[in-house]
Amino acid sequence: MATTALRGTPVETTGDLPTVGDVAPDFVLAGADLTDVPLKHGTRLVLNIFPSIDTGVCAQSVRRFNELAAGLENTEVICASEDLPFALKRFCGSEGIDKVTAASSFRSTFGEDYGVTLAEGAMRGLLARSVVVIDEEGTVLHTELVPDISQEPDYDAAIAALN
Repeated sequence: MATTALRGTPVETTGDLPTVGDVAPDFVLAGADLTDVPLKHGTRLVLNIFPSIDTGVCAQSVRRFNELAAGLENTEVICASEDLPFALKRFCGSEGIDKVTAASSFRSTFGEDYGVTLAEGAMRGLLARSVVVIDEEGTVLHTELVPDISQEPDYDAAIAALN
């Protein structure tokens, strides 16, 4: 188990993020239109993982990764949460989010497979704010579990891992 925090109170996850150098676990998430969003090989991937699109920090991370995705070649950005696809679609439509793929883990084991499901506290069952960067062959290049869920991830470190 890994530990993050929620406004300073420690919160454990159900596991640990994959280790840099490991092969990323396969997954199939549900897209905002309910289609399958699988881990694809042959393209680089940034996973922006967060608790809920209906919180300010989570919404900001999706907006920021949408901006960054516009300048990334051969890279897909998937913004993943436990939110229902309908909430993700509503948010992306109202915000003009069109450079990232919003996807829900509501019908998968993604949170457990990546070790990011919050195991305790008020937000238990949701995903911990984290980032995983994966290369074209499926190898993990970078991971981050934020120290406190109330803070944004290190965008610069995620993008630097692609270079």
